[in-house]
Amino acid sequence: MPFSRIAGTGGYLPPQIVTNQDLERLVDTTDDWIVERTGIRQRHIAKAECASDLALPAAQRALEMAGRRADEVDLIVMGTSTPDLVFPSTACRLQHKLGISQCAALDVNAACSGFVYALSVADSFIRSGTYQCVLVVGSEVMSRLMDWSDRTTCVLFGDGAGAMLLEASTEPGIFSTHIHSDAAYEELLYVSGGVSCAVDPAAQHGAFLRMKGNEVFRFAVNTLGRIVDETLEANGMRREDIDWLVPHQANIRIIQATARKLRLPMENVVLTVERHGNTSSASIPLALDEAVRDGRIRRGDNILMEAFGGGFTWGSALARF
Repeated sequence: MPFSRIAGTGGYLPPQIVTNQDLERLVDTTDDWIVERTGIRQRHIAKAECASDLALPAAQRALEMAGRRADEVDLIVMGTSTPDLVFPSTACRLQHKLGISQCAALDVNAACSGFVYALSVADSFIRSGTYQCVLVVGSEVMSRLMDWSDRTTCVLFGDGAGAMLLEASTEPGIFSTHIHSDAAYEELLYVSGGVSCAVDPAAQHGAFLRMKGNEVFRFAVNTLGRIVDETLEANGMRREDIDWLVPHQANIRIIQATARKLRLPMENVVLTVERHGNTSSASIPLALDEAVRDGRIRRGDNILMEAFGGGFTWGSALARF
C-alpha cells in the first residue's frame, strides 16, 4: 500500500493589512484587549479577490517547490467555508485557473478544520492507489462573513490561502489523520444564513459569523487535548517524538494549552496568529509553508497538525516532512 509524502507547500496572503488600531476606529475595542485575549495584532483582508484567486498563487508555489507541473495533478481537494459560489466548486474554479482539466476537483467544508479534513481525504485516495499526485488547499475569505459592528468576531479573522502537494511514496509521510464532528454544538459557532435556510434574522441582510467565544474556547481546549492522545496512541509515539506543532491559528491561549499537553516548548510551535489572525482552513498550510521556507521545519521532522472549527469539527494529522 502506498503512502502520502509532502512534496511541496505554498501560501498566499492578500496585500491589504488591517491592524488592531484600524479596528479601534470601527468598533469599541483596543489593541491591548485583542492581543491579551487572542494574540492577534493584524490580519490580511482581500479586496476584490475570491477564495480561488487566493488559492492560485499558493497552489503554484506548492507545485514549484515539488518540481511538478499543474497537469500532473490527479486530484484537487479544497478546504473552504467561504466558496466562490455554491457551484461550481472552488476547487473546480482553481483547476481552471491552473490551466488544467480532467482531474477530479472537490470542496470540503469543515469550517476551521477544513484543511485537516481535506488532507485526510487526499491521503485516503493516495493510500487506496486511486491517485498519485494530489493538491490539497485551504483558502478562505473570512472577511466576507464578518459583521464589522460585532467586536467579538470581527477582530479575530483574516483572509489567505495555503497549499500542500502530496505524492505517492513507499515511505510514510502522512502517518495518520483523525477527523471528528459533533453537531450538538451548532449554536455556539455558526453562520447566520445560507441557501436553503436562515437561522438568524440578520440573514435577510447577509450571512454573518456568530460565535459564543467562551464556550467555544473551553470545548476546543478539551477536545484538542484528547486528539493529541488519540494521534500519538494510533502511531505508537510519545510526546517527545514530535518535533513541531503546526496548529490551527485561532487563539494563542488555545495553542499554548495544546503545547502544554504535548510538553512542547513554544519554540517548537509554529505561530502566525499574531500576523494572520484566524484564516480558518488556510491557517495550518500557511503556517507550515512559512516554517518550511524559513528553514525551521526540515526533511525528517515529525509534525503534528491539529484544528478545531464550527460544526463542531476537529481533526489532526501526524506527518514526517
